[in-house]
Amino acid sequence: MTDAPHIPVLRQGTEYSSLDQNELRNNGEVLARISQANAGLIKRDLRKQDRAAARLRELSTEQLLAICKAAGEHFMTGTLSLNSEGATQTPDEYVATLSRTSGLPHVLVRRNMKKILTVFDGMADILRGLTRGMDPSVVDTGFGHHGNMPVHYAPTTNALGVILPSNSPGVNSIWMPAVALGIPVVLKPGREEPWTPLRIMQAFLAAGCPREAFSFYPTDHEGSGVILERCGRTQLFGDEAVTKAWSHDPRVEIHGPGRSKVVIGPDVADDWREFLPVLAASVADNGGRSCVNASSIFVTAHAEEIANALAAELSARAPRPAADEGATLSAFANPKFAEFIDARIDEGLAAGGARDATAAHRDGDRARTLDGASYLLPTVVHCDSVDHPLARTEFLFPFTSVVQVPADRLVEDMGPSLVVTAITRDSDLLAELQRSHHVDRLNLGPVPTSHVEWDQPHEGNLFEFLYERRAIQRAEGWG
Repeated sequence: MTDAPHIPVLRQGTEYSSLDQNELRNNGEVLARISQANAGLIKRDLRKQDRAAARLRELSTEQLLAICKAAGEHFMTGTLSLNSEGATQTPDEYVATLSRTSGLPHVLVRRNMKKILTVFDGMADILRGLTRGMDPSVVDTGFGHHGNMPVHYAPTTNALGVILPSNSPGVNSIWMPAVALGIPVVLKPGREEPWTPLRIMQAFLAAGCPREAFSFYPTDHEGSGVILERCGRTQLFGDEAVTKAWSHDPRVEIHGPGRSKVVIGPDVADDWREFLPVLAASVADNGGRSCVNASSIFVTAHAEEIANALAAELSARAPRPAADEGATLSAFANPKFAEFIDARIDEGLAAGGARDATAAHRDGDRARTLDGASYLLPTVVHCDSVDHPLARTEFLFPFTSVVQVPADRLVEDMGPSLVVTAITRDSDLLAELQRSHHVDRLNLGPVPTSHVEWDQPHEGNLFEFLYERRAIQRAEGWG
């Protein structure tokens, strides 16, 4: 792409060019001009969202699953439209442009593409997992069976709103099953990351999905508020400052900091060295950008040794050019964000009770620059207590704290955790973890926290968020 393309608003599939346009820049170069949707426009459109839902319901689940399969191929290999003015994007252009605006190296963008392809390709299995084994066609008729028991489900909304972040393209896989479930999507992209939701939508459209199923609203805080208030169901991605106001609204599914953890039980505490690869993958996969990355490691013994060994393991990861196939670290699109995180860590260390185990393995500061981009080197902190400000804190780079906790307090002291990898065979500890309402997903054994099985619910069950079970009683011969 030589000239910066225009990214239009999509109003139930219809392109709209706004006079208010933001420029998406990298090192002074304009990469795109993005039309902005104001709150009033979004309000007007959402009043007609039932029409979009009716259009999508014209297709059966079987047809939508076939569209998903074809869309995956378009997403991975197709030259897809960016607008009706003729601007297009190849897969390589997508990788290079997203890398420039997000900081992810090319190799990590491609890995995220493969994750998204897995969702496109495996959508039938994903729906079976979300519906707990029911035939996915339950969304066509509203009727299905759990075992021998007949059940009825009705949609909770005519649209799924999604307020997206800019940290990692893989998060888009969380909303994608909504389309196969017959629910249109209303997307607000992250400011630096319009490319992935746009490419997914265009892949769906190239495969024959109705245009009405997709609304795409680059917008401001007020516009996001309209989506949250007017969509019957919304997924909200963001930090605690963004999500706190909506955390008790049952219409809103919160995707905030994951604070995922690895727990090494007392029964295998002395074998910690064999689990180092799992620890490293949990902390550093996807450049440490994901909510499923381990931000804390809880152990009952050897905390200092584990922190030192993990620090040595991660110290080989250094900034490399974005196109380098060996790149493992992501740059920060906004250098001030890297400066803020670096200062937060230094403040926590200065408070005492914590030690930067990676300091011994690096020459100089944690913050680095390469080719004009800002990076933070992997950081492992050994904390004396779970109450230390760095002990259960999540940052968007390979950062983790190692904390030694008494065995009888491992679960109690964890706090909310999106993913917990439990490396233990202790039946009492496993039972306590399985009962804990603070654990969203539990990996039993040495499975990295970053490993995702797509047929398992992730941060809530999307089917049960979009459809509710309803009792129906029929008189003989009726209904």
